Amino acid sequence: MQIPYTVEPRPDTGVYNAKLGIWLFLASEVMLFGALFSSYVLLRVGATTWPHGYEHLNIPLATVNTVVLITSSVTMVMSWASLALKNLRKFRVYMGATVGLACVFLVIKGFEYAAKFEHGLYPSESTFMAIYFTLTGLHGLHIIGGIVVNCYLLGPGSKMWKTDPARFTNRVEIAGLYWHFVDLVWIFLFPVLYLL
Repeated sequence: MQIPYTVEPRPDTGVYNAKLGIWLFLASEVMLFGALFSSYVLLRVGATTWPHGYEHLNIPLATVNTVVLITSSVTMVMSWASLALKNLRKFRVYMGATVGLACVFLVIKGFEYAAKFEHGLYPSESTFMAIYFTLTGLHGLHIIGGIVVNCYLLGPGSKMWKTDPARFTNRVEIAGLYWHFVDLVWIFLFPVLYLL
């Protein structure tokens, strides 16, 4: 028995099952990051003194990382569009670029963390540093999760293209929705932590 609504939309929601599932999952992720952002705002507003991110954080590296993630969102869209145009080769190029850019982001973040540790800036140093490491660390874990899923779609998961191309295209679209969410979180993290 085949699972219904893996390609065609459900009559009650207008979307196929996986898209409904990812939207529900992303709603829970919004609540997670929303709670952390709210905690940050409450702690900052209630503090008598608060360090500015630009005093302790590397804005040029974070700016490069922002460009890297925005570019990876573009390559993610292009990988899905390539499948919609029935071009598996281009899909592999764009998906490989997405994974590569994600790895570049993590390497840059690793250099940034190393510089913090070298200067004795640990999460225990201050509330600001604790929030910085919590938010960026959790975001980094989400990046790793996206890399794992995208590598699977690029490698063994792409076998589905031969047997069920529409369903495989949907899977890539779902991975793309997750990836765009991860990028959007960074778009909020960058100004809140680094610039304000």
